[in-house]
Order: sequence, then structure tokens, then C-alpha cells
Amino acid sequence: MATDSNKSQSKKSAVQTTGHAWDGDIQEFNNPLPNWWVWAFYATIVFALIYWVFYPAWPIGRDYTKGVMNDIEYTTADGKQVKRHWNTRSLFEKNMREATLAQQKYLDQLASSSIEEIAKDEEKSNFAYSMAKVLFADNCAACHQAGGAGVIGSYPNLADDDWLWGGKFEQIKTSITGGRNGIMPSFQAKLTAAQLDDVAEFVLSLSKHETDAAKTARGKEIFTGQKGGCFYCHTKAGTGSTTSGAANLTDSVWTLANVPAADTLEAKKAAVKAVIKHGVNRKMPAWDKRLTETQIKILAFYVHQLGGGK
Repeated sequence: MATDSNKSQSKKSAVQTTGHAWDGDIQEFNNPLPNWWVWAFYATIVFALIYWVFYPAWPIGRDYTKGVMNDIEYTTADGKQVKRHWNTRSLFEKNMREATLAQQKYLDQLASSSIEEIAKDEEKSNFAYSMAKVLFADNCAACHQAGGAGVIGSYPNLADDDWLWGGKFEQIKTSITGGRNGIMPSFQAKLTAAQLDDVAEFVLSLSKHETDAAKTARGKEIFTGQKGGCFYCHTKAGTGSTTSGAANLTDSVWTLANVPAADTLEAKKAAVKAVIKHGVNRKMPAWDKRLTETQIKILAFYVHQLGGGK
């Protein structure tokens, strides 16, 4: 009896086959799909049918089925009122137009506001900052880098609150509008190698580097005297001038000589001496022909914020 019962249970639990067999013992099982999977498949068919009715779907010759979705209406940039059947292209154009109109509202507010007013208004400043960030990336980052860090020897750092031409709103705006010419003459023909070495020694002493006292004294005489005439731009104290874009030599902020990267005093002096010897001739282009007045205004605000203001 027990044996018959075990055989009956074995038959009930055995997997069904389709009856197909290969090589005598390879069989094809008959495992039906789960009900939830079958109904999900049917649901996708129903969904497809509904989608074909509501949305553009089937090509018909040179045209296609339009669907029964409501038509899209919006005003184009040239003021024309258009009505188009629903599709993703029309929806995209409508959304872009609405975004442009919303943006224009803020641009009109920025155009009628001063930079100081923009800085004081949180909503205006947030919009100006986000828009100017894109303008900076498109027009300025190629030289000044994405975060405004610049490149020592080529392009000034805009993020360190040390401004060659002044860090006030209007000064920055003037720099962007008309561009800047950074020029320092070469002293290669005017000073001997020893004199160049002495001036470099004095320049390093201005930023608290330990230098040779005798060389520093000789360098100071050249720097502040008619032989070098460096004080005309950098002042006798070496603090520089925003009028001529002359660097402050006392603050340890280096835009041309890569002193921070030098390991020894001799290497630092060589970096400074190279600038004195060869001079400087770098130019920032004017942007008043490429950018609107409002764009320049918000760029000035953005650059001011990069440097922490002043």
C-alpha cells in the first residue's frame, strides 16, 4: 500500500512535458508562464492600443496619425500665434518659448537695475548668478578657467580677491566692456644681469621672503630710482596701482612669476627675474560688441562674487 501511495504522489509532482523527445531521453517540459506575467503582457497590448489613439503613432504615406490629444497653442518669438497638433516637437517648442518669456521678465528687471541693486535682491542675484555662470563658461572660462582660477603667467586669477584693475562693480564692468592691455616693458637691454638679479631680490623681499641684504638694498635703489623706474607703476612701496593694472608686489599673490611653485629661493628669484627681463604684454579683448549691456552687467556681478567681493 505504501509503495502505491508513493508512486501516486510521484506522478502528481512530476513535471509535465509536451511529448516531444530527442535522443530518447531529452524531453521538452511544459512550463506555462505565471498568470501575472501573462496579464501584464495583455496590459501592454491594451496600453499600446490606447496610446495609438491618443498620440501620434502610425506612418501613413508621407503623413502619420495625429492622435486625439488637444492641439498646442503658443506665441512664437516673432509674435505669431500658432496652433499645432500635439507631438513632442510642438510641446518642446511651447515649453522653450514659455521659458524664454519667463527668462525675459527677469532680464528686463536686471536691465533696469544697477549691479548694487542686483546684489541686494536675493531673487535677482540668484537669477543673475545662474545666468552669468553660463555666460562665463561660454566666453571667459577658456582663459580664466571654469572656477576663475586663471593660469599663472597668462591669465589672472579672478577668485582670489586680488584685483589688478580694481575689484569694485564698475571697475570690473569696465574691464569686461572695453578689455584691458597689461603691458610692462622689458628690462633686458636696460639692466645688466647683476642688476636684474638685485631687483628680483628686492621684489621678493617685499613679500617677506628672506633675501640677501646687500642685493636687496641695491635692488631697491634701482626699483625706486630712475634707473629702473619700477615705482612709477608699482609705487615705491610696491603696492601696485589699479589705474595701470600694476600688480601689488607685497601680498604674495603672483599672477606672472610662478613663485609658489618654486622650491628654493634661487628658483623663486629666477621666476621673478624672467618677468622683469622679458616684460609683459597680455591683452584681454573687449566684450561690448559680443555681449549686451545687461549680460556684461551680470557678468561683472558674477566675477565680483568669484573673488568674494571687495
